[in-house]
Amino acid sequence: MKRVYIILCLGLLWFGSFAQTQTVPQLTLRQAVELALQNNFNIKLSQNNAAIQKNNVTIGNAGMLPVVSGDITTSNSILTTKQTRADGTVNNINNARNTGLTYGVNLDWTLFDGLAMFANYDELKELNKLGELGLRDTIQSVVAGVVTTYYNLISQKDQIEALNGVLATSRIQAKIASDKFSVGAVSRLEVNTALVNANLDTANLINQIQQYKATKIQLNQLLRREIQADFDVSDTIIVDESLKLGDVITKAQNFNPSILAGQINKRLAEINLRQVQATRYPQIALTSGYTISDSKNPAGFARVQNSRGFNYGLTASINIFDGFNQWRRERNAKLQIENAELRNKQTQQDIEATITNFYVSYTSGLDLIKLGQVNKELAKKNLDLSLERYRLGNITPLEIREAQRTFLDAQSRFTQAQYQSKLAEVTLKQITNSIDIK
Repeated sequence: MKRVYIILCLGLLWFGSFAQTQTVPQLTLRQAVELALQNNFNIKLSQNNAAIQKNNVTIGNAGMLPVVSGDITTSNSILTTKQTRADGTVNNINNARNTGLTYGVNLDWTLFDGLAMFANYDELKELNKLGELGLRDTIQSVVAGVVTTYYNLISQKDQIEALNGVLATSRIQAKIASDKFSVGAVSRLEVNTALVNANLDTANLINQIQQYKATKIQLNQLLRREIQADFDVSDTIIVDESLKLGDVITKAQNFNPSILAGQINKRLAEINLRQVQATRYPQIALTSGYTISDSKNPAGFARVQNSRGFNYGLTASINIFDGFNQWRRERNAKLQIENAELRNKQTQQDIEATITNFYVSYTSGLDLIKLGQVNKELAKKNLDLSLERYRLGNITPLEIREAQRTFLDAQSRFTQAQYQSKLAEVTLKQITNSIDIK
């Protein structure tokens, strides 16, 4: 009786330790996602990168605006000079200080560069779209990680509940066996077997609770908050049963980040060809400025000279022959366009294959949920009936143990089917960039 008491207390201890988690604050899925969006480092990095790309979209960065600079130049020297004039006289100037100061404003403006500046501006706009797309992709990836981890916790919580139910049955069985042994109805072997089963069930519960706590730590890490922060999760996994394969594939073609990025990269390759072709045309630039100059030269004909004024001019150049490099660059740019198109088609095919695989997992999970619900209820009724029959002495300990295994297996299969289908659903929505939290 003492050993039975110890086993029962141990089971109650672990059941109580898990039950305490029900008193901690509940963390809803929406709250978890909001915390991740606020705190996740990858999202913040992507936000900064997207902001950089947006800041770069200016006509000045594309080369359309003039460049105006203020320049100042000063020069100084100390020279000893000997001058022989035309009449034969000699003039010696010792340690003469020569000074010069030039300053002003200069303007350089490329008026025509073969339309490369317009191609540059288009490139900046496409890079901005790529940055925004990267941000959305990062957000969806982080949200998907939080959602799948959260539902993993719900799945494990259901498993803990099932293990608690099995342990409760084992405790009752051990108590019944002990009572029967005290009146000589069963042998010590049956009591010991019941105690061993209770020990095994307790160990399984301990392991499952440990795994549950480890997954909590993982979620806290995703949310970038205190690792040891305790919380509880919801009790149910609700699977969206409305997904259709054709709709998912169509959405992916229009919203999948990888496919959209491939389309942008193709446009960037086409813009690169325009930039390369621009060097075939003349390059025309305007130069202008206003300069003030002061100089002193004791040994010169004009010992002091001041000048100021406006200067302007045009420069033009055209590539006549560059060793066939122009042809080579254009040919490579066209090949890059072809490669971008091939990569985009490959990405579309890979994503369609991924969607199909996950959709099979999604639909099979839905079927298993329906079947698992029925099996779980039947297994629970069978376990309750077996325990009562054991109390009456109509079945053996092995038969009730088998009923426990059947119940636990049915619960596990049902929970796994829910999680499998939900994981596939979340992945399909991530692929289509359409994860929503309700």
